[in-house]
Amino acid sequence: MKTTRQPITRRRGFTLLEMTIVIMVLIALISTGLFVNTKMDEWKLGRAASETLRQVYTAQRMFLADNPTRLVSAITNTDVIPYLPGNATSLPTVKSLTGADLGILVNVSPPVINAGSGVPYDPSGDNRDSLWDVGE
Repeated sequence: MKTTRQPITRRRGFTLLEMTIVIMVLIALISTGLFVNTKMDEWKLGRAASETLRQVYTAQRMFLADNPTRLVSAITNTDVIPYLPGNATSLPTVKSLTGADLGILVNVSPPVINAGSGVPYDPSGDNRDSLWDVGE
């Protein structure tokens, strides 16, 4: 009598080690994505601030071209506002990394973001990178 061997079927599934590795990879990818997203949001705020500063800088230079005897230190916001694009009625503000609205100092050239008491605000730490400043 010949007996046939029944093939042994194994249940295919994930082991605990494989599941742990998959979960760790997913956590690493999510963490990386959140970090990159935060840095991208900071970059967008800086880029918007630098564009706003460029507009104010252009308005400041146009005012000085029309009034060549005025000193930069004597310029006020009301002097620059008529030269802003889009018939602006006030000087624009920018958002800081913490979400606070910051004004712009127009009595220096190039204009800078005012962090309070005339202190320039530039979280990038470099005034030549055109991020949070007019740059060069």
